[in-house]
Amino acid sequence: MVLKTFGWSFAVTALGLAAAVFYGGWPAFGIVAILSILEISLSFDNAVVNAGILKKMNAFWQKIFLTVGVLIAVFGMRLVFPVVIVAISAKIGPIEAVDLAMNDKDMYQQLVTDAHPSIAAFGGMFLLMIFLDFIFEDRDIKWLAWLERPLAKLGKIDMLSACIALIILVVTSMTFATHAHQHGGAHVDKAQTVLVSGVLGLITYMIVGGLSGYFENKLEEEEEAEHEAEEEAKKSGKPVSAVVMAGKAAFFMFLYLEVLDASFSFDGVIGAFAITNDIVLMALGLGIGAMYVRSLTVYLVRQGTLDDYVYLEHGAHYAIGALAVILLVTIQYEINEIITGLVGVVLIAWSFWSSVRRNNRLAAEGGDGEPAEVGAGV
Repeated sequence: MVLKTFGWSFAVTALGLAAAVFYGGWPAFGIVAILSILEISLSFDNAVVNAGILKKMNAFWQKIFLTVGVLIAVFGMRLVFPVVIVAISAKIGPIEAVDLAMNDKDMYQQLVTDAHPSIAAFGGMFLLMIFLDFIFEDRDIKWLAWLERPLAKLGKIDMLSACIALIILVVTSMTFATHAHQHGGAHVDKAQTVLVSGVLGLITYMIVGGLSGYFENKLEEEEEAEHEAEEEAKKSGKPVSAVVMAGKAAFFMFLYLEVLDASFSFDGVIGAFAITNDIVLMALGLGIGAMYVRSLTVYLVRQGTLDDYVYLEHGAHYAIGALAVILLVTIQYEINEIITGLVGVVLIAWSFWSSVRRNNRLAAEGGDGEPAEVGAGV
């Protein structure tokens, strides 16, 4: 099972490390290994959230996620994305950006650093919306009941998540503008960049998430109608439309997963510059890490881990919230990547431990219902 799920990741690791040695010797080997570990540690929460979405898809779309999705994640986000943001921010052509990446690595790193506010605002807002929509939803199983119960009541207010996210974005951009103005106003225009990028992140979330939810609901309606038709008569008249709807629903969930992965990878891509400004080593290291995140996602789905450890999804969403805040804070202040990675790991480890305690408590009670009060916060 492990070899079947992680086989491709092991193969990519071997090829990536061999390519690093061939490209830059043993020092390059060390850098790629460190970057791989960085990416995995920063993206473990990504795997947990991905698994929650992926388990709704059929085997075909799970394979698409592992093949086409990996190409988008590895080559799109880890190789093409840094070049594209440099091209856009520096107003140069993509070929010039690639030339800078290969031949003037210091200038390339500087341009990526200059583009960081817009990247952080876009990714931060997208992730913040995921977190807010999660904690404002009333769910049967609550991890930190003392916090989640009142928030679920507040969540009954329409559009609350979007309002809070926009308020946070405005405060972030105004704080950034004030900070820049106090230092001579040289970068005061970045406040507008932050605002526009954040709004684009919010719009992206609403479009992709909205379409995904719409087609998922349509799929459920079609399945119910088909089931009722089969109950009344053995011959169903709607099998074709149901298949088409399933395809649309899965396609938009796939898009949602890819945008989600892109937002998660922002901190990894930016953090990688603290270790190296060589785009080849960066792509190799982050690409290896991305493969493990993909394999881990599938492993969680196939093992049913999210069903066995019910608070894992909660922990991952709290980690998303923390990462969103960290991304917004990094617009003005530098935060060490180790802290970013540890926050996510600690929250997920805590939620896993809480799940184990819950399972032990239920086993001791000899039932499988939900205890009156659950969660580590009780």
